[in-house]
Amino acid sequence: MKFKGLTILLLTLATGLNQISHAQTVRGAVHAKKTAAETNDRRPTGKGWGEPDLGASRSGVTGESTTAKSTMTNGIAYHGGPVVLGTSHIYYIWYGNWSGNSAETILLSLANSLNGSHYFNMNTTYYNKYKQHVSKWVTYHGGTTDNYSKGASLNDAAVQSVVSRAITGGKLPKDPNGVYFVLTSKDVKETSGFCTSYCGWHSHSTIAGTDIKFAFVGDAAQQCPSACEAQTWRSPNGNPGADGMASVVAHELSESVTDPDLNAWYDANGEENADKCAWGFGAPKAASNASQYNITLGSRDYLLQQIWANAKGGYCAMGY
Repeated sequence: MKFKGLTILLLTLATGLNQISHAQTVRGAVHAKKTAAETNDRRPTGKGWGEPDLGASRSGVTGESTTAKSTMTNGIAYHGGPVVLGTSHIYYIWYGNWSGNSAETILLSLANSLNGSHYFNMNTTYYNKYKQHVSKWVTYHGGTTDNYSKGASLNDAAVQSVVSRAITGGKLPKDPNGVYFVLTSKDVKETSGFCTSYCGWHSHSTIAGTDIKFAFVGDAAQQCPSACEAQTWRSPNGNPGADGMASVVAHELSESVTDPDLNAWYDANGEENADKCAWGFGAPKAASNASQYNITLGSRDYLLQQIWANAKGGYCAMGY
């Protein structure tokens, strides 16, 4: 998931214009693209950019073969790794202090409303080496809390430990079809680049003998609202921090099911299907509270980022 400042999107709701504009961050932080000297496609980091692929094995624990260089047919290529088959399962780990925060209601509603939606159906355009496609089915399978077991400052390894602790401690089941989201409260820092390089990320690891997919998404309301929230003063559900997280959760979920082990679907620059449409929202509509939204799921409106469709030459869209 790219840091919003890299391709920053500012919502301008002044003077009733309700229009969206794009601007470059003043830091000029643009990630390097694949160079002519690089033989292989760049490999994804899960954080919105690729890194040079030096040819090391990327098959992980799955036993799938991988191909470092592949043919682009729709602006994105398959590199041999697995995708999530069957119904995908969402798990939330509420890390830190969420007392009195409506984020729990907003994000739970999102997780319970994606199943079979045209939005999540975008991911069915992706498949494994046997041409088995990602399913449009995704359900919320449970959640738990974590009261700062690793403190208020986390690194990537600590995020993984939070997931491992929840599974091995019996708070959440061990589920190879699960995507475990570590959702951190607004006071929690992620020291590898939250707010400066990314707004969320996804990865995988072997936990208790199973390939477990997990993701980090932080509440940016206190630390960097202008970096990780598309709307900082009003949002569809009246909580800009939570609405910003909803967009990042949707982004990371799509990448987690189409490129769970970071060796399946990405382009030559190492960008995954949601990275290719990062901070693009299509044609938002005006909500009743003067914010903007681009999709209604269940009873709630959201402003979610588009996803890359692996069809018809490839394109960013909100549904398929």
